[in-house]
Amino acid sequence: MNKIKIILITLVFTFGLSIQSNSKTVPASFADLAERLMPSVVNISTTQTVTTTTNPFPFQFPPGSPFEDMFKEFGTPQERKSAALGSGFIIDEKGIVVTNNHVIQDAEDIVVRVNGDQEFNAKVIGADPLSDIAVLQLDTEEKFTPVAFGDSDKARIGDWVIAIGNPFGLGGTVTSGIISARNRSIGLSRYEDYIQTDASINSGNSGGPLFDMNGDVIGINTAILGRNGSIGIGFSIPSNSAKIVIDQLIEFGETKRGWLGVRIQEVSQEIADIEKLDEPRGALVASVAENSPSAKAGVKAGDIILEFNGVKINQMKELPTIVAKTKVGSTVKVKIWRNKKEITKNVLLGRLETSDDFKVSEKQSETPKDLIIEDLKITVRTLTKEDIKTRKLPNQTTGLIVTKIGNSSPLRNSISENSIIVEAQKTKIKTASDLEKIVKKVLKSNQKTILFAIYNTQNQRRYIGVKLD
Repeated sequence: MNKIKIILITLVFTFGLSIQSNSKTVPASFADLAERLMPSVVNISTTQTVTTTTNPFPFQFPPGSPFEDMFKEFGTPQERKSAALGSGFIIDEKGIVVTNNHVIQDAEDIVVRVNGDQEFNAKVIGADPLSDIAVLQLDTEEKFTPVAFGDSDKARIGDWVIAIGNPFGLGGTVTSGIISARNRSIGLSRYEDYIQTDASINSGNSGGPLFDMNGDVIGINTAILGRNGSIGIGFSIPSNSAKIVIDQLIEFGETKRGWLGVRIQEVSQEIADIEKLDEPRGALVASVAENSPSAKAGVKAGDIILEFNGVKINQMKELPTIVAKTKVGSTVKVKIWRNKKEITKNVLLGRLETSDDFKVSEKQSETPKDLIIEDLKITVRTLTKEDIKTRKLPNQTTGLIVTKIGNSSPLRNSISENSIIVEAQKTKIKTASDLEKIVKKVLKSNQKTILFAIYNTQNQRRYIGVKLD
């Protein structure tokens, strides 16, 4: 009996030591870390001139009315200054600052505040809308305290992190949390591998750093999920992905991404079964661009890319990021599943930015017309390049601007006019027809609930669930 007691006491003591040991990983305070890092985090303010046309009449003529063109000329163009706030961080003592592209996009003046009281003008060294990263140079000979990048690949779900930034213009704000998830895709850009965190991130935090407990930058705070501010779901660009872009922007003033020249899609279970693939994996080639690196190497539509340059492709979304990180002009081995067997192709990578896939048509589109979505009781129009520019949205954004919401609309209590619908049921929306088809499909289902991704009037991207009656 005494032996049993001794064993139990030993077990309890050992367990207690284990708990005590693990508790040491929980920081008692972030004060020392915050004090060391805050001088390297900056507040960014930008201004640009926006031209608007005022309507001198207290009413509007319906589209197509003969009076619409008659009285159009009475509108008086007016210029006004638009201001925006964001955050950033210093990565070089010479005053090189990293931030989000959407913070400085189309800005005429950029002012960076350091240590809360020092203000410097800044110029853009380079900016990349696809990754939403920009690099600035402060106009001064003064030396600054930089921060270093950490290895975001080593960051684990549950690790402590802190965010420092300029939410709502309240500079020098520190928030803490943990890494909630990895490898998140939220439909914001072409290349997505976000770190999700519950450290409070709000409007104005964009471009600010996400630090690990060593004080290294492991992410760039970029987006939030929430209607009116932080709800504990924020997203950061991983440092390992960001650093490649930043280095290129500093060296070249632009990015140089690898390019395969294929359109891809997920490999479903049905496709895996048909192709006798052991499991759904890889990226299915839907089409191959003419005269692209893939076309020249003999890659064909219907091929399944299993491995690129020695890296296995488990999910389709992994391939674009891996290709983009690979040096332009390098020859890589691409393992392909074709005709129920594995083959290898040697592909000489091109550059995405100079490819036909990347070039955007400069043709002027017609003025978008208002269209009614009967099932939702809303009026919408197609998002234009001018809208994207004015609202500082990512360049690849597509969607519909809500111009009117009916009194009986199921969306009335969820969104406001001038919100932008970019997704429905996690499908990107380009036209009103796209939205109508999805809504009708949902209405025919038993669930009758639809998931929207929108930009609200503060240009914050968020998801909303709406019950359709």
